Amino acid sequence: MSNCAVVGINWGDEGKGRMVDLITNKYDFVVRFQGGGNAGHTVINEYGKFALHLLPSGIFHKGVVNVLGNGVALDPENLMAEIQTVAEKGVTVDERNLKISDRASLLLPWHRELDALEEARLADKKYGSTRQGIAPFYSDKYQKKTVLAGELFYPDELRRHLKDLLEWKNLTIQRVYGAEPHTMEEIEEWIENYANKIKPFIADTGKLLRQAQANGKSIMFEAQLGSLRDLDFGIVPYTTSSNTTASYAPIGSGCPSVKIDEIIGVVKAYSTCVGEGPFTCEWFGEEAEKLREAGGEYGAKTGRPRRVGPLDIVATKYGVQVQAATNIALTKMDVLSYMDKIPVCTHYVLDGKQTDEFPFPAALNDAKPVTEYLPGWKTDISGCRKWEELPKEARDYVTFIEERIGCHIGYVSVGPERDSIIIR
Repeated sequence: MSNCAVVGINWGDEGKGRMVDLITNKYDFVVRFQGGGNAGHTVINEYGKFALHLLPSGIFHKGVVNVLGNGVALDPENLMAEIQTVAEKGVTVDERNLKISDRASLLLPWHRELDALEEARLADKKYGSTRQGIAPFYSDKYQKKTVLAGELFYPDELRRHLKDLLEWKNLTIQRVYGAEPHTMEEIEEWIENYANKIKPFIADTGKLLRQAQANGKSIMFEAQLGSLRDLDFGIVPYTTSSNTTASYAPIGSGCPSVKIDEIIGVVKAYSTCVGEGPFTCEWFGEEAEKLREAGGEYGAKTGRPRRVGPLDIVATKYGVQVQAATNIALTKMDVLSYMDKIPVCTHYVLDGKQTDEFPFPAALNDAKPVTEYLPGWKTDISGCRKWEELPKEARDYVTFIEERIGCHIGYVSVGPERDSIIIR
């Protein structure tokens, strides 16, 4: 038995979904332990190409039990739409291979509305929210003002609870934002049309995972976004509203006693970022557009063009430390094949001094990148399947990164397909 967490090292969008899809056949359970429908994991396999937002990426593997833990922002409306999308491609999703924690809180319609209203109020100071209701959801959760999935089995108590929440929430919607209030009839209709449809999947997943541990089963924990979007350790306030770190996985999964044996941190071979906030190594203009087009860098959830730049050693080393990564998967190496020389942000300059330490969030806007260049390989590497098949320049690029970030790179991805991988 061996448990593993697959986590993002940078700003998210590193390619975690393809890594989970690659190694899921080694595990009995795949667990999403935080986040919601505000980011996507792109997976390409024999069923087609998918952008998963809530479903764990292990859903494509027969015999694997997929779990949405108590730490997830559970949006029944989006989840049911996602289930229908994969089912139309021949993927079976039922109560045998998908379990939802009875302690997961429901993301309600007013959460999305409040997200949009607040971003509109902030105007040019906005945080770059995807407007999926994530920040209002987690705010309510920590105020103890959410509905647990298990409450769907107690309709009388649920209605009383919703009535109290609705009265409280409408105070904000009307008095702060001047928007139209929600009605009980609207919420009850939403519960019937969406929330009640997830009831067959709801279970005591804490008990399920404890039993799995006792029976020697293996568990993979799948994170959303990356280290720099973590609520506590990221580029506050331009973060998500949950903890994206591997150390939170036992809590957010519902099994606090579980031990994680391996932490695979996913790093893209260059840097990308969706949303607002400081991005020290960012490129602009023609240079940026060329990299963006080469990598197809558009958000899986939003379709927004991703901000791009060279790989950032300072941010990546920090992300490795925050995640306590034991192994690295370097993705999208093939995208860099068009470059004559490969740029790498190796240091920052802050207050006139060179530093290798990732700055406190308030200082990040003043940080300037120091860029070094490595020789390019100028050849298609997408067909390589062994380390020795890579050009020397590509191997040197990998080992350069490995030495600078202080963590072994065990996987090198040279394409989006499941088998487009080199294992070292």
